[in-house]
This record gives sequence, structure tokens and C-alpha cells, in this order.
Amino acid sequence: MDTLVSMKVFRHVVEAGSFVGAADRMEMSAAMASKHVMHLEQQLGARLLNRTTRRVAPTEAGREYYERVSQVLSELEEAGQAVGAASIVPQGRLRVSSLSAFGLSHVMSAVADYAAQYPQVTVEMTLSDRLVDLIDEGFDVAIRASPSGLKSSSLIARQIATAHLVLCASPDYLHRRGTPKTLADLARHNFLQYAGVGPPELAPSAANAGNADGATAAPRVKLSGNLIVNHLEAQRVLVLQGAGIAQLGTEVIGADLAEGRVVPIMLDEVPPRELPIHLVYASRRHLSAKVRSFVDFLALRFSSETLWPSLKQIEAMAVR
Repeated sequence: MDTLVSMKVFRHVVEAGSFVGAADRMEMSAAMASKHVMHLEQQLGARLLNRTTRRVAPTEAGREYYERVSQVLSELEEAGQAVGAASIVPQGRLRVSSLSAFGLSHVMSAVADYAAQYPQVTVEMTLSDRLVDLIDEGFDVAIRASPSGLKSSSLIARQIATAHLVLCASPDYLHRRGTPKTLADLARHNFLQYAGVGPPELAPSAANAGNADGATAAPRVKLSGNLIVNHLEAQRVLVLQGAGIAQLGTEVIGADLAEGRVVPIMLDEVPPRELPIHLVYASRRHLSAKVRSFVDFLALRFSSETLWPSLKQIEAMAVR
């Protein structure tokens, strides 16, 4: 027999003063209700009820057991109600990890609006370019960008936007150092590196590789520079300061491109690469209301806004 059901039956027997009353509440026969109480007595090795032809009353052990059982069952019912409510009404603490520069530029304003709409949710934001482990580190949602896609089969990824990786520099830097036209030119410039990635090796685009017949492959060119940072926003600041050339996503430099503080270069030699941005979470099954509402909120927010220049606009901005 199910001991939890037996405990519920026993509580109702004590409160109703009869097996018939308990049976009515539990929607079972009086005989079955009696069997449930006998099951408990056998498990505990103690008599819980004094039975007479007119009524049923708890023994001394039964009264103590009733008080403890009632408290346990009440806590279980409250826990079930809380979990049920959390699956319907967004509430509780929501831990979110986001790309740092994208988070500062776009996510935080969206989070402020989300928090205003769902005041029962406490949003804990962590801005970092480090790839966090959602399960081990206890995050509900992560916002990630990767040109090669997301490979984890244990996570659900929902794409909310597409940025582009472009070579870029400040107008001041290009005025001082000149605008590179080829990869060989680019190799002589100061390339701002991202820590842990290393300087990239670039090859000409398919349209510009080799001779007219495409028979000879042009060699790859390794870039280098004397500045290395571990933060995309820091890399952006260096570009704005005219410290060198970098390959950055439009989710980081979109506003700078639009305002002319940064310009794209060498689009023919190094075409922009798509950079999908995803919301990542653990599972679609039994998804809490707070996670579901946050994912839907950001997906709608970013689908209805122009976050950064389009590829066509980038091509129009390019310095050639």
C-alpha cells in the first residue's frame, strides 16, 4: 500500500471520527480506509486507533502520530501549491548569464522592462564572456553568440538575433596608418587580439583567391599585435582609441558603426561572418514560468527591434 495515502486516510479518520467519513473524503470504501490504517499500524508496530461500534478515537500514540502527520502533510501540500503556482505565475529568482558587451548594450535595458512587468521575479544578471555551465553553476538561462553554432545536445537553444563579425578600425587609426587593401597589408597593422583565442590566420575570400581560374590557392596570413584583452568591451574601447584593427561583432560595435566612430574594412577580402545569438536553457519539459516568460520576452523584444546595422548597411559604410 501507498504509505502517503495511508497517512492521509489516517488524518481524515481522526478528524471525521469514523472510517465512513474518511472514506467519503478520500473517495474509497470504508473497508479500504480501515486497511490503510491497519497498514500504518503494522509498519509502526503500534495501535493508532481505539475502535468501538459507534466511533473511532486515536490512542495516545495515535494522537502524537496525528499531530506529526498533519504537519508533514500540510507542508507537502503547501510545497505542491508553490510549485504549481511557479509553473503558472512567473516568480522566484532567475539567474541569467549574458555576453558582457551585448548585455550592457542591449540585454540590461530589456531586463529592466522584464522586471517591471514581472515584479515577483528577482533577476540575477551575470555579465561575462566566459562560457558558463548552466547545470553545474546553477544558471537558468544563458545568452550566447557563436559563429560555429551551439553543439551541446543537452541544452535547448533559441536564436533571437543575428549579428555579423567584421574587421573594423577607427577613422583616426586608418588616417594615421593607412587603410589595408590586402591581407599582406593587414599583416603589417596592429591587430587587437582576444585572450585565449590567439591571432587569427586569414585567407582571401573565394572570390579573390588564386588567379582568374582559381587554380592557385593564396597563402593564409597570420595577424599579430601588441595588445591582448579578455573582454569584448575592452577590445571595443581599444578600437575606439585608435589602437589597432579588430574583428568584432555588430552586437558589440553596432552603435559605433552607425555613428561613424568605427568603420568596416576589407569586406571583399574578409567578408562578414554571421554570428547567431541564442538564448540557451536546460529543457523544454516542465519549464518554469519564470524561464518561459523571460525567453519569450527577450525573443519578442529582439525580433521587433533593429539592434545593429544590416549587412547591406555595413557594406555601404565600408572604407575601400
